[in-house]
Amino acid sequence: MSAEKSSLALAEEMEDRFLDFAARICALVEALPDTKTGRHISGQMIRCGTSPAPNYAEACAAESRNDFTHKLGIVLKELRETRIWLKLSVKTATMKKSRLNPLIEECSELMNIVGKSIVTAKANAPAKKIR
Repeated sequence: MSAEKSSLALAEEMEDRFLDFAARICALVEALPDTKTGRHISGQMIRCGTSPAPNYAEACAAESRNDFTHKLGIVLKELRETRIWLKLSVKTATMKKSRLNPLIEECSELMNIVGKSIVTAKANAPAKKIR
């Protein structure tokens, strides 16, 4: 392997990060209070917060560059939604800000990585032929 990590190693590292993020979301959901608000937030968060990992895996197995960017777009949308639910948990005081800040930061970092990956993939796409 060269001085830089291979794309496969980077993809595996990102997949592990997404899995760790999903596991942290699961632990958070279990800790949310059993109130109307807590149940609502937990239901939404368990769906969107665990979705990026399998969707990232799907993107890695994409059939084309367009398929890849589309699936990464789904990952980005799910991360955005997760970040909103995390922030709402702080605003509604269903969970302490100190516990959620590291998750919000990781979510933001993942969003930045995925967003840049989408931009790069689109920039590296072959130019379309004009008829």
